[in-house]
Amino acid sequence: MIVSGLATGIDTAAHTATLDHKGRTIAVLGTSFEECNPAANRELQARIGRDHLLLTQIAPGQRTGKWAFPARNRLMALISDATVIIEAGVTSGTQHQGWEAIRLNTPLFLAQSLIDRKLDWTEMMLDYGARPLASTEDVLGAVATGGTFDPIPF
Repeated sequence: MIVSGLATGIDTAAHTATLDHKGRTIAVLGTSFEECNPAANRELQARIGRDHLLLTQIAPGQRTGKWAFPARNRLMALISDATVIIEAGVTSGTQHQGWEAIRLNTPLFLAQSLIDRKLDWTEMMLDYGARPLASTEDVLGAVATGGTFDPIPF
């Protein structure tokens, strides 16, 4: 099962590939169910809502802002057995999910291409116990064995 945020790029690709291969997916929204961000994913959001699961912490009619997306990322870390970060920039909100996974003591994997960029935050996450992602078997093995790891305590 894939849990992702329905954002443009990796999130869209993860949900779409999962659906194409008859997997299960959960989309965690940074908006209410009535909205769609990005608008280009409206059809994908409807499909996931109809056949899989949509989650949000935003009440109908509640205004959203930048705060909603880190909250979405924290929720994804909370309901996931492992977190995999494939792509994220210097100011990416995806960092929130990584730090939350570390706080929750659930496995956090970083794509090697992201590690190779030597961003300050990826280096820090590795210091706190994130692991380089070598293969999907790494994630499946961590989930199958209970998934905890030994991070450096905060």
